[in-house]
Parts: sequence; C-alpha cells; structure tokens
Amino acid sequence: MSDAREEHEPLIVDELGSRLEQFRLLYEDDAASDEILNELGGQGKVEREILRDLAAPRTLALPDRFFDAHALAMHALEVLARHGARQPSQLRAGPLTGAARFGAQRVIQIIVRGYQGQVIDSVRDLYARRLAWMPAHDPSRMSMVRARLDVERATPAYKKKASSIPTFLAGGAAVSSVSTLFRGAAGNAFGSRGALIVAGVVTFLLLAALSWVVLHGAAIASRRIRLTMDRPLAGLWETVGWCGRPPRDNSRAFAAIAIVVTALGWLVIPAATVAFFAIF
Repeated sequence: MSDAREEHEPLIVDELGSRLEQFRLLYEDDAASDEILNELGGQGKVEREILRDLAAPRTLALPDRFFDAHALAMHALEVLARHGARQPSQLRAGPLTGAARFGAQRVIQIIVRGYQGQVIDSVRDLYARRLAWMPAHDPSRMSMVRARLDVERATPAYKKKASSIPTFLAGGAAVSSVSTLFRGAAGNAFGSRGALIVAGVVTFLLLAALSWVVLHGAAIASRRIRLTMDRPLAGLWETVGWCGRPPRDNSRAFAAIAIVVTALGWLVIPAATVAFFAIF
C-alpha cells in the first residue's frame, strides 16, 4: 500500500521545486506570479521577495566575480577602520573648534566602529548561511569557504569595543550637573527666580552645543561610510545574489537624538520656566 502511494504521488520536494522554478521564470509577470503566490498561500511584496529568493537558480548570482567583490569589500572595510574615526579637520566652531572636533570625533568613532562590526558580522553570517545550502559539488563552494575563513580571521580586528548611544548620552547628565552648579551660584547672587533663569539659559546653551556636535559628527560619519563602503558592499551583495540589502549605519539614530535634544532645549526648558513663574 505504501509502495503504491509512493509510486503514484510526487514527493513534496519535487512538487515544491517545480512550483518555485515556475515562479522564477514568471515572477516579473505580476499576474502570473500572483496566481502562483495565491496557490502557495501568500501574496504581496514581501511574499514575492521570499519566493523569488527561494527560487534562486544558482547558489551565487555571479560566481566568477564573487571573490573579486569579496576582496574589494574587505579592502574598503580596512580603509574605513583606518581612517573612518579620525578627527574631522573640516569642522569649525571659532574658539571652540578644538572642543567641537573632540566631541564630534567621539560621535564619529561610535558610529564607524559600530558599523564596521555590523558589516563584518553581516558578511560572516551571509557566507555561513549560503554555505549551509551550497551543494558539496558546487564549483563556487571553495571560493565561499576561503572567503568565510578570511572573514572569521578578520572579525576580532573589526570588533573593537565602541561606546554605545546610552554611554554617549551620559553627556546629558553632565549638562544637568553644570546647570545645577550655575543655578546654585546664581541663587546666592540673584535669588531663586534669577537662579532658575540662569540655569535654564545655561542648560539651553549646553543642549544646543551637544545637539550641534552630535548632528555634525553623525553627518561626517555617514559621509565617510558612504564614500568608503556603499559601492563595495553593493557589489558584494550583487555577486552573492538573493540576499536582501547590505547593512546600514546608525547615523540616523544619532541625528534623531540630536533633534530630540534640540527639542528639549527649545520647548521643554522655556515651558518649564514659564510654568514655574506662573505657579510661584
């Protein structure tokens, strides 16, 4: 009974392989691919991309160029690690240029070091995942194995400890401490209301300076990363194929933080001051 069933019914793996091959040939035709998607129980952009990747016709999109793209990406990552976190020479802030460059460099260092660690992890994981389903007889397998070993050996060099966003935002505590110090000094000279005004002005200026430094540092880091890594990583992802998009840096998160800091300076401090005078 079991033998008869096996003789007349196709294996699931064969049936699914046939469907995916059909989808691979027709996925650019929206109507035809949607019909196959509906039969397989899914529809929409994400589902289309899932089945497109499942139906990849080869283990590597451009096997002959893979190792060249790998070498170029690793070269670019080395250049970024060597130059990406250097102090910005183009930053100008009058007499405070030295302090501004120092603060901006800390932001740049956080973003660049975090990004290079993210890139090396992403490349290593991509190679490991692709090797997991690459047949032993695949002629591209040895190139992928060599590339994965290269990345694993290089990983410790790119995983240097970098400060995190919360650590950097400890600067907010410093702002609060300085503001409290000024408020205490002003309280002795002008009374409580005068102290509040002085503390508010000092806090606003310090928050504005912090926001300025974070925004400029994030912009410089983003520009350096794009200049160094965008095209080499895009080329590597192109040669591997069917693997999503390369990792992105977190400079936008820092820019968002700077905007929040600016909002605190422009909105919260004046509102708190007005509320204090209205109540007391």
